[in-house]
Amino acid sequence: MTRLALILAAVFGLSACETIKGAGQDLQSAGQTIESEAAESQANM
Repeated sequence: MTRLALILAAVFGLSACETIKGAGQDLQSAGQTIESEAAESQANM
């Protein structure tokens, strides 16, 4: 869970979006990260 939080912080911290389109891309990227981390966690159960 800590790893996920660090990844999300890096995604949002390193990306500076100036437009709505950029914000949407940032959120999509964060969603993909969450999805892949969830799949990895589920596979390890």
